[in-house]
Amino acid sequence: MSYPQPLTPEGKLADAKKLLSLPRIVVICGSTRFMAEMAEADLRETEAGKIVVKPGCDMKSPHELWSDPVEAEALKVRLDDLHRAKIRLADEVLVVGDYIGDSTRAEVA
Repeated sequence: MSYPQPLTPEGKLADAKKLLSLPRIVVICGSTRFMAEMAEADLRETEAGKIVVKPGCDMKSPHELWSDPVEAEALKVRLDDLHRAKIRLADEVLVVGDYIGDSTRAEVA
């Protein structure tokens, strides 16, 4: 006699999205040097009826939140963790830009 396999967390999330009738979720990945392209992709994907998540800030541009190098490194770790959580939520990944580095390659994997 076989028993149904318990759902994985990913399976539970997929079921919950269906029960909630959520639109597809797309995560935008790529180097933050392409933030303008990410904003354009966000606009297009949103217009297509998708929920869009993407990096929330560009640490390559000056800002007081990451002006201290020690705090900036800790913030980068937190932001990377946050982006990986966005990827786990997503139904699809959209890579923006013409450069795919190690970070983006890892995000896609």
